[in-house]
Amino acid sequence: MNAVTSLQSQAEPRKIRLVSAGHQHGPITRLVSPSDLGQWIKPFVFLDAGALPASGPLFRIHPHSGIATLTTVLSGRVAYEDTTGKQGEVPTGGLEWMRAGGGVWHDGHVLGDSPVEFFQLWVALPPDQENGVPESQNIAPEEVPAVGPARILMGHYQGANSPIRAPEGITYLHVRLKAGEHWRYQPNPNETVAWIAMHKGTTSLPENITAGDLVIFEEADHAIDVVAQDEVSFVLGAAVKHPYPLVLGNYSVHTNPRALAEGEAEIARIGRQLHAAGRLG
Repeated sequence: MNAVTSLQSQAEPRKIRLVSAGHQHGPITRLVSPSDLGQWIKPFVFLDAGALPASGPLFRIHPHSGIATLTTVLSGRVAYEDTTGKQGEVPTGGLEWMRAGGGVWHDGHVLGDSPVEFFQLWVALPPDQENGVPESQNIAPEEVPAVGPARILMGHYQGANSPIRAPEGITYLHVRLKAGEHWRYQPNPNETVAWIAMHKGTTSLPENITAGDLVIFEEADHAIDVVAQDEVSFVLGAAVKHPYPLVLGNYSVHTNPRALAEGEAEIARIGRQLHAAGRLG
């Protein structure tokens, strides 16, 4: 490919593979699962969008292994706790990272009188981390770096680095634009997987995409151009493709059956402790 052709290809709009509104379960919309769209965009294997009433549960206590969860609070406040011994509050703009690794249980609920809007993203872990020691991070809003309209939730973007200790090769941004603004995302090297989930407003990609839509792009290294038709808020994920199969359990995603068996055994062990302590029915 010569230089002129290369420049022309970079000017082409990134092609869209799919637009989906997901599946709604009460106040939660499941946009991605590992048994469906997660196969296309791995390492991103689950994505939920939520709008919860005040004083309600965020999610009830449950386990994971082999994956990591990032909860991004867009409005309101939530409380969380997990079996690493960590607990705390996440206000508007804050992040809560839970690398389940070899097995963890976690819980959460809405705080205060305001409803909560959030995205909760799960990423598959590579073999050297999928059965590792669980880790929890609570990142305050002021600790989340920003470049222009983009807050860097995971990975790095234009010289800014997220404090989240995520696997390499993953970028996750929260972007807010005013009506008429144009924003371009140029993927990092080898980040051929990319998607956008709309929180608010309508954008042109060049197709019109509105609040609640998930857009999955064709695998490529082309830039993604977003034009805001009104005030918009969305999250964008981009990554190097996870090169391993997704081996699924009830609460877990691993790269092979042996790793899954180890993770589910640890989940069961912790579950017995929680039951003995009266935390489980």
